[in-house]
Amino acid sequence: MRRTVRGFSLIELVVVVAIILILMAIAIPNFLRARIAANEASAVENCRTISTANVIYWTTYGVGFAPSLSNFATPTSGNVSAISAGLLDNILVTGTKSGYVFSYVPLTPDSNGYFNDYTLNADPLTIGVTGQRHFFTDEPAVIRVNLTVPASDTDPPL
Repeated sequence: MRRTVRGFSLIELVVVVAIILILMAIAIPNFLRARIAANEASAVENCRTISTANVIYWTTYGVGFAPSLSNFATPTSGNVSAISAGLLDNILVTGTKSGYVFSYVPLTPDSNGYFNDYTLNADPLTIGVTGQRHFFTDEPAVIRVNLTVPASDTDPPL
């Protein structure tokens, strides 16, 4: 009599699992690098967006640069104003977006109380997980980068 065996042998299952594990070992680091690159690109674009919003704020309201990121928020009711200019999305005005923390600091006000300069740093929430590089920009809107510490105006441009 001939016996027919159905199903897979244990060795066949182990080989398939081993192949899947090898493919995962190759794919996961590539996925993490791609996510970091996407977060960094988003951080650079958000720095550009904040700089552009600041120029619009300056020209629209004539009171210098915004005193804080919250001044760029969309008003909860009523029209836009220097208090809530509606220039940035409500996630970015919180200072955290796409794995980066944005630190906006207006510099010393002039005699009218207007800010004519500011600094903006974008630093990863978790280095090596959400991003590797640190970014900086200020009033000239040149984005600068540092690989190890928060960037400043002495770092090379992007």
